[in-house]
Amino acid sequence: MKILLLGKNGQVGWELQRSLQPLGEVIALDRHSETHCGDLLDPGRLADTVRAIQPQAIVNAAAYTAVDKAESEPQQARTINADAAGVLAREAAAIGAWLVHFSTDYVFDGSGTAAWREDDATGPLSVYGQTKLEGEQQIAASGVRHLIFRTSWVYAARGGNFAKTMLRLAQERERLAVIDDQWGAPTGAELLADVTALTLHRVLGGGMDDASGIYHLVALGETTWNRYARHVLEQAQQIQPALPIVAREVQAVATEAFPTPAKRPRNSRLAAGKLQQRFGLQLPHWQVGVKRMLQEIL
Repeated sequence: MKILLLGKNGQVGWELQRSLQPLGEVIALDRHSETHCGDLLDPGRLADTVRAIQPQAIVNAAAYTAVDKAESEPQQARTINADAAGVLAREAAAIGAWLVHFSTDYVFDGSGTAAWREDDATGPLSVYGQTKLEGEQQIAASGVRHLIFRTSWVYAARGGNFAKTMLRLAQERERLAVIDDQWGAPTGAELLADVTALTLHRVLGGGMDDASGIYHLVALGETTWNRYARHVLEQAQQIQPALPIVAREVQAVATEAFPTPAKRPRNSRLAAGKLQQRFGLQLPHWQVGVKRMLQEIL
């Protein structure tokens, strides 16, 4: 069994290098890999890589994720998020491989307060969201057997994340201002990788071709960035009482307080019931993973 993993050094890709190992031989690439091309900006050579390796599954954890920068680099974002995804899908279809691809809550317009379901109408507000949606559409059009996992607010102990930023600022400032009108569920890269391995194991075992499609994969529950920040600081003080936090206030502010080139969805809630029911999984609440991450970094 060969599994081709792209984006091996990203937050999710790093965890996938661990979680996919029990399934078979993992050929993990990034854009700097030399033996084979793992650069999504070069779709032609990417196709050559798939043909040379002949994997039973492709897991694409690479993406253009600089949301604001994408507004001024739409073609680069489209090449990576849409065109490369389409190439991988068509090449996977040609050799009968499964494709696992990660998408985002940004494919929705963020209206309302209900959790988005997989069949709800999309309406991206940004170039990033539009190019990720185009990637989904190219995959579906290819006819490849696929698992597209839409997720939100991804974090990992490795690399930078929102919690680390809040902890740093809380040790420098007495007052923080954090957005309180965007809702979602912080979701750990560790969880994404583990669920990917579990579901991939199931579909590669055969008899689950009807499982092909889009799934929402997020931790359970919901919060705002402001409440998330408060939770991080409270948990950090419990885990590490000596932490020199000087912040005494985490002010709740509106999205407009921090203007950005790309518009963010205010409602990023995703309903994960389809995934849980189809694969018999129980996803944890978002606080579980955040606490584990904090225990690791503190």
